[in-house]
Amino acid sequence: MSNLFDLLVAGLATGAIYALVAVGFTLLWQTSQTINFAQGEFVMLPAFLMLAAMHAGAPFWLAIILGILLSMLLLGLAFKMLLVDPMMRHGVLPLAIATMALAIGLKEAVKQFFSAEASPFPSIVPTGDISILGHAVSLQSIGVLAVAIVAVFGLTALLNRTSLGHQMQAAAQNPTVARIIGVPVERMILLTFLINAFLVALASLLITPIYLAKFSSGEVLGQAAFIAAIVGGFNQVRGAIAGGLLIGVLDNLAAAYVSTQYRAAVPMIFLIAVILFRPQGLLGRAEERTV
Repeated sequence: MSNLFDLLVAGLATGAIYALVAVGFTLLWQTSQTINFAQGEFVMLPAFLMLAAMHAGAPFWLAIILGILLSMLLLGLAFKMLLVDPMMRHGVLPLAIATMALAIGLKEAVKQFFSAEASPFPSIVPTGDISILGHAVSLQSIGVLAVAIVAVFGLTALLNRTSLGHQMQAAAQNPTVARIIGVPVERMILLTFLINAFLVALASLLITPIYLAKFSSGEVLGQAAFIAAIVGGFNQVRGAIAGGLLIGVLDNLAAAYVSTQYRAAVPMIFLIAVILFRPQGLLGRAEERTV
């Protein structure tokens, strides 16, 4: 039972990070019909930006601020203006292919200009264990889970309880009507890209101390977050959150009780089952689109 409890806590911590990245997938899809297949590499890059700042002499806290700001500039503003806007005129498929190419480019650039070797990364939460209900639980897992929960609740409050969030939702649900009633749709879409950049930078800050800074780390993380978004419901933020937590727990349990070699197969099997029996996702809503 102790081992199961530890696995559940660690799985929830990992799943919370998946949820942050999956929420980014969902927000971009809702507002701009963008599927960013470089999302995993977007999580990988901020860690290297922070490491570069620290190697240049910046203290850790300043490196975090610089890394987040640079991520919002490069992965939010520049990504939208230089790639998404020009490619969107040609349709969703060319844009999806362009983001795949971007993922390869980012990975190879980090490998070339930083290092092909994994690098250690400092943690924003203390290491060690804490006793919960008689079980020794990693402080790092608790800290990661707590930070991710605060971020998710903050985003939910922004979307549901502020005028800005209502405008973002209006722009996502019906851009034409939103423009008629005076909502600055383009500004709301840009804000969504900036929020996504902040979320991936935060996810990078949380997960890199656990799995180290590696140029290839985005592949697994992006795939897991994409599966989480589909499982939970690609058109619902709450679905992305639930999907991320569920996939994180499944992944950890599969590694412990099935096989570390086939741990990735369990979420994939679950994904196939969801697509077959509930294609809109566990918490998603069915949509009809005119083709």
